[in-house]
Amino acid sequence: MKNILITGGSGKVGFQLVKHFLKKGFRVITTSTDKQRFFTIKKKELSDYNLEALKVIEVNFNTEDAIDTIIEYLQVEAIVLTDMIHNARSLNFLKINEDKTISSENFSGEFYMDVVFPYRLSMAVKNQISHNLESIIFISSMYGVVAPTPALYDDFENSSPIHYGVSKAAQIHLTKELAVRLAPEIRVNCVSFGGIKGRADEEFENRYKNLNPQQRMLQEEDVIGPVDFLISENSKSMTGQNLKVDGGWTIW
Repeated sequence: MKNILITGGSGKVGFQLVKHFLKKGFRVITTSTDKQRFFTIKKKELSDYNLEALKVIEVNFNTEDAIDTIIEYLQVEAIVLTDMIHNARSLNFLKINEDKTISSENFSGEFYMDVVFPYRLSMAVKNQISHNLESIIFISSMYGVVAPTPALYDDFENSSPIHYGVSKAAQIHLTKELAVRLAPEIRVNCVSFGGIKGRADEEFENRYKNLNPQQRMLQEEDVIGPVDFLISENSKSMTGQNLKVDGGWTIW
């Protein structure tokens, strides 16, 4: 059985991946800051899935013992990971100051969530418990590739804070660094998604369509295929790559 760790499994992207890999017969391990709330909110959507194959680790990534908590859980449950997907994020760090600047705390926090924590977790898993680790995937953003377009937003600074894109760009380069340093045993790749429908109102969606070659935002289910491909044997010769899934946004 393949064992996959998906951080941030309750989010829009993460939960689609949790359901997909459960359906494929993987044992799925995910993280949540509130395990009981996760199952309460997702109970109906998970009713058709094998919940015995789903493990939820309650952990706050911003605590000093977060990585130890994850490693200890995997050791106690005798779970040897074959794949990891780094998807967790914290909206709290995306807040900006009244003068439109970013506090040191929030800038550092966003960078920590996107770069430092996934790096440290990946190395801890590799070195301590999972010598069978085959693949690591980072979930990134088109804003790690290009700067945002101000005309898209009613409130540009608040809606697209600078430290988000900067951290995502660093995450994409971390993918390349780890691909070199963990080769040839472990493949490391990244997927940079465009905007996903459901997070914005109709006016925003219309502006987005005018700036996008495919003239649409991504649907939630659009996140599944690219990640499934990178996990599968179909991508066995790919490592260090950033797969851009954005309807063509970044080609303009």
